Amino acid sequence: MSETEARWTLGLMSGTSLDGIDAALLRSDGHRIFELGAHLTHPYDEGFREELRAQLGGRQSESALAAVEVELTRRHGQAVSALLDLAGLTAAAVDLIGFHGQTILHEPGRRRTWQIGDGALLARLTGIDVVADFRSRDVAAGGQGAPFAPLYHAALARELEKPLAVLNIGGVSNVTWIPLDDNETLAFDCGPGNALMDDWLLRHFGLPYDEGGRLAYEGRIDTKRLGALCAHPFFEEKPPKSLDRNDFDGMARQVMAGGDLAPKDGLATLAAFTAASVASALPHFPAPPKRWLVTGGGRLNAFLMAQLSDRLGAPVDPVEEVGWNGDALEAQAFAYLAIRARARLPLSLPGTTGVPEPMSGGVLFPKDAG
Repeated sequence: MSETEARWTLGLMSGTSLDGIDAALLRSDGHRIFELGAHLTHPYDEGFREELRAQLGGRQSESALAAVEVELTRRHGQAVSALLDLAGLTAAAVDLIGFHGQTILHEPGRRRTWQIGDGALLARLTGIDVVADFRSRDVAAGGQGAPFAPLYHAALARELEKPLAVLNIGGVSNVTWIPLDDNETLAFDCGPGNALMDDWLLRHFGLPYDEGGRLAYEGRIDTKRLGALCAHPFFEEKPPKSLDRNDFDGMARQVMAGGDLAPKDGLATLAAFTAASVASALPHFPAPPKRWLVTGGGRLNAFLMAQLSDRLGAPVDPVEEVGWNGDALEAQAFAYLAIRARARLPLSLPGTTGVPEPMSGGVLFPKDAG
């Protein structure tokens, strides 16, 4: 496919931070990135965020889950309409939608991963073909099913100095290590991202997140508790490895319990824990990165970024420093992966998820299905 033949593809991502839907447009042939288009965030209101939170772990009734799934899909349809309006495009101008859905359970060790979202319904609502269910084939084959944006990171980074690390800090943090040869790209989950901090904020301050890291800057790191958190065995495991949003929740609640810990000190400690978990990735790289580029909501937390700079031994910058957009990157990735899925190109590699061989995936839901 030439640049002139490539049409717009739209990507949708609702991450483990549960903050809303990121939607973005791009033009690509599944190899090269020709153009990055408009993007937006369609935030969740607090009520729906709590309904989604209640689904984590897949423990709710089938009827409750089905109702949330329909509402989730409807909101994704609204995000598509809003993005098309922003871009001045009609549905006919968009070739394909990459629909990640919302992860409510991720247990690759048991070969289970669960993203809710109705691809067939979204295709009907938007009038655009949809690719969904990106992770299941990878997990069924023994892969970790995450992280899933590394091939897109490598495509974007084609002209940048390497080795390069691209760090995504959403609910969970994950890293892509990109060498000179893209086929040797390595990726894995590092540990908690924003999830522990956000949950702490909600419990102690009634806030969804720490804007700019302001409250964490007012706290002091409890080094004893930080050491206990960093003793988790996950950090010693060799990649490939991945996490569910709540994998550290029980341990963190136990370590952080006690009336001697002020809320702001707890927040600073959890931010330091996220940074330390990222630093734990360094021994797993074949060579140290010359630079770290940070995407996801965590890049907006100045306290967290300072902690990362102190621990990583190389420049740490938001992805905007190289002209990328951290608010759009994950959604763009699933637009790119949708193109590759339809072409049956690999979405994951042995070095990115531990899958036995380069693996395609995704399920196509045509707009004109019955």
